[in-house]
Amino acid sequence: MLDTRPPAILLMGPTAAGKTDLAIALHERLGYELISVDSAMVYRGMDIGSAKPSPEELARAPHRLIDIRDPAEPYSAAEFREDALREMRAITAAGRVPLLVGGTMMYLKQLLLGVANLPSSDPALRAELEEQAARHGLAALHEALARVDPVSAVRIHPNDPQRLMRALEVYRLSGRPLSELWAEQRPETFPWRTLSIGLAPANRSVLHQRIARRFEAMLEGGFIEEVAALRARGDLSQDLPAMKSVGYRQVWETLDGDADLESLRYRGIVATRQLAKRQLTWMRSWEQLEWVDSLGDDPPGDVLKLVRDFGT
Repeated sequence: MLDTRPPAILLMGPTAAGKTDLAIALHERLGYELISVDSAMVYRGMDIGSAKPSPEELARAPHRLIDIRDPAEPYSAAEFREDALREMRAITAAGRVPLLVGGTMMYLKQLLLGVANLPSSDPALRAELEEQAARHGLAALHEALARVDPVSAVRIHPNDPQRLMRALEVYRLSGRPLSELWAEQRPETFPWRTLSIGLAPANRSVLHQRIARRFEAMLEGGFIEEVAALRARGDLSQDLPAMKSVGYRQVWETLDGDADLESLRYRGIVATRQLAKRQLTWMRSWEQLEWVDSLGDDPPGDVLKLVRDFGT
């Protein structure tokens, strides 16, 4: 049967793969309206460390869902889904095609699949889990999760405190594994037909080099000063999701005196590589993902062919 749903494009990829440049090119060539899918770019004042598009780039190609939240106010995947659907409806109603671009795969997953019927977060329980993490380490939390929800333990990286604690919190509050609750979700028909494009360099070592160069550029561009200004506000802490973002966490620890500048460079680059690895793992499990080599002869041309064949 002919699929009459309006089109939408999902452009995902690991950090430093070149997603922003490609999205701007698609906006300028095809008029696609851009929606950011990035859990750090939603926060105001977090510009350098999130690799947020510059004011000049945003003038050329506005991105929705950037700078919509103060770092003191946590932002969830459920909120992203609500906001993204609202923006997509507005773009489609105006006769344009929404292009969602970013690397926060959990946001994209919940956008497409919906939000499971999960218990709300419990501040007292979350504080208890944070205390356990501080006392025994994240590895102990991961082992605890593996005992009650081995499926989620496989999917969640041992160094991902937010998702580890949420999975344990859900189990403690509901008595059932998070993976089981997700499996019971009724699949719903997404209101748009989607083309999923994965942008990544075929050569992993090149991605590592780009990550290192970009982190060095962030430091030279004032990343430490950016975090220092956020820290000086007095209302932010390392416990907030915004300050747990890759890069921000490492700079904050350096400002606390827990590491020197040389250690910051190393830890920041390693953490960003680990993030890219997790993103690529998500992408490899993504159904019907069209891969584009960001180091190919003509990545924009490759994407243009995909969207023409898709029919937008």
